[in-house]
Amino acid sequence: MNARQRFESLVLPHLDAAYNLARWLLRDAAAAEDAVQEASLRAFRYIDSLRGGEARPWLLGIVRNTCFTLLERQRSAPEQVEFDDGEFEAAAGADHREHADPAARLERQRMKTLIDAAIRALSPPLREVIVLREFEDLEYAEIAKIAAVPIGTVMSRLSRAREKMRSALMPFNVGQKS
Repeated sequence: MNARQRFESLVLPHLDAAYNLARWLLRDAAAAEDAVQEASLRAFRYIDSLRGGEARPWLLGIVRNTCFTLLERQRSAPEQVEFDDGEFEAAAGADHREHADPAARLERQRMKTLIDAAIRALSPPLREVIVLREFEDLEYAEIAKIAAVPIGTVMSRLSRAREKMRSALMPFNVGQKS
C-alpha cells in the first residue's frame, strides 16, 4: 500500500472529527477548515510515522497542534481569559429573549445554544478536553496522547471545564431536573 492509499484508508475517515475539534478550538468555521486542511497536509507528509497506532488520535493530535499554533498567532492580548463571561452572557441573553415560548422544540434549541455558548467561553485547553471526551467519546488516555499532557491533567481540565459550564448554566436551569 503506497502513502496515498494508506492516508486515504487511515486518515480520511476521521476528517469529520478533525473538523469538529478545530471548529470548537478556533470558534470559526472558515479557520477550522483551513486548520484541517493544513493538518491533513502534515498528516499526509508524515503518514509513514504512523506505525501500528490508531489514526484518529494521531490525526486529532496534529489538528490540535495546528489549532493551538493558529490561536497563538492570533492572540493579541498578553493574557488568556479563562472563561469569557461577556460572550456567554451575550449568547445566553439573546437566546433567552428570543425564545420565551415554552414549546419543547424552542426549549431544546435554547438549551443547545446555551451549552454551545458555555463551551465557546471556555479557554482552549478546557474546550479541547470537553470536545474530545463528550463529542468525540475518546478515552482519557487518548486525550492525554492528543494533548501531550498526563492523564491527571486531562482529568483535572475536564473537571474544571465541567464545573465552569455547570456554574455558567445554573442560572438558566440547563441540565437540572425539575
